[in-house]
Amino acid sequence: MDAAVAECGVQARRSDGKLPPHVTAYLTMGLWLFPDDDYAEVAVKVTGALDRFGCWDAGWSPPTAGGISQARKRLGRDVLAEVFERVARPVASAVTSGAWLRDWRVLAIDGFDVDVPDTTENAAEFGYSRTGGGPSAFPKARVVALTECGTHAFLAAEVGAYAVGEQTLAMPLYARLRRGELLTADRSFYSFAAWDRAQATGADLLWRIQAGIRLPVIEVLADGTYLTVLMDKTIRGGRRDRILAAAADRTLDTCDDAINDRGLPAAHLARVVAYDVPDRSGNGTSELITLATTIIDPAQAGPDELAEAYHLRWEHETANDQLKTHLRGPGRILRSKLPDLVHQEIWAWLLIQHAMTVLITRAADAAAIDPDRISFTRALRLARRSATGSAAISP
Repeated sequence: MDAAVAECGVQARRSDGKLPPHVTAYLTMGLWLFPDDDYAEVAVKVTGALDRFGCWDAGWSPPTAGGISQARKRLGRDVLAEVFERVARPVASAVTSGAWLRDWRVLAIDGFDVDVPDTTENAAEFGYSRTGGGPSAFPKARVVALTECGTHAFLAAEVGAYAVGEQTLAMPLYARLRRGELLTADRSFYSFAAWDRAQATGADLLWRIQAGIRLPVIEVLADGTYLTVLMDKTIRGGRRDRILAAAADRTLDTCDDAINDRGLPAAHLARVVAYDVPDRSGNGTSELITLATTIIDPAQAGPDELAEAYHLRWEHETANDQLKTHLRGPGRILRSKLPDLVHQEIWAWLLIQHAMTVLITRAADAAAIDPDRISFTRALRLARRSATGSAAISP
C-alpha cells in the first residue's frame, strides 16, 4: 500500500492527519466488506484492524463521512489500481482442484457492467446503455477482466465507459498472459488482431469462433479435430490461396505471404474442435460449439479435454456473482458520485474479491478439496468479523 501511494505521488499533506492516503485506501476497501453501512460506520468497524496494521492511533476519534469523502478525493483513482497491479497474481497452487488442464493454468476473459450514481460527471464519463429505445436508469461503467478459472480470482482488469466495447478493453489485457497459461474466451472476443496479440505472449488459447468466420480445413486429424488457418480478413485471392498451401505443407512460418507489411504474422495455424451441445436452449435442438486452439498436437490435449476446459470459462460468471451478489448486493449501485471515485471504488471491489479468493483457495488446498466447495458467503462473514475492532479484543 505504501509503495503504491509513493508511486502515485499522493503522500499525506499533514504529518498529524488521521486520514493519510494508506488509511483512506483501507477504508475504501472496507466499504465493500460492509456495503450496508455508511462511511462513518465502516470507519468505526475497521479501525481495530487498522490499529493492528500499525496505521491507526487508538486515541483518534473515527473520521466523519465528510472527512472520508474529502480524503477519497485526495486519494484519486490510481492508488488502488496500482495496489491491485502489485498484489493480483495467480492464486492456484499445483494441487488446486479444477484450476488446470494438464500443465496449463486455465484462465478466462470476460466483461460485466456496473451501475453508478446518476450524476452529471458520471454520465459524461461512463454514459448510459440504451435498450428499448431509451437510456438506462443509471450510467454504467464497463469492466473487462482476466480470471483464473479454478479459483475465480481476478488477475487483471480494464475499466472504461459503457460505449467502449469489450474487444477494445480486452486488447491491453492480452499482454498480461504468460507461457503455461490457457486463455478461454467466448465468441464475442475473437478477432484476428486479438488472437495475434494474445498468441504472441507464448500463452495458449482456446476461443470459441463466431459462426460466420471461415475456417478452411487444412488437415483432418485422427481424433476428429482439424487444422485450419486464421488470417487477417483483408487477405484475399491468390495471397490467401498461397497461405493455405503453405499451411498444408507446414511451411507457414517461412511463407512471405503470411507476413504483413509491418513484419508481423498475418496468419496463424490453429486446431479446431467442434461439437454439439444437445438441447442447450431447452427447445429440443442442439447448439454447435466451434473452438479454435493453439494446441496443435492432439497428444497434448484431446478434444474432450479441450471441450471441458472451455466450459471452465463459466467460472468467470461465478467471480462476477461474488462481486455483484455477495459483495455489492443485488440491484445496488456504487456509492461514488465522481468518476475518479468510481474507478477507485471498482479497484477496491476487485481487491477485496481477490483477497477472498486467496483465503478460500488456501483453505481448500489444505483440505484437499475444490475451492468451489467452500462457501463464499461464509468466508465473507469470517472476513467481516476479523476486520472489526471487536476481533482484536482479548478474551
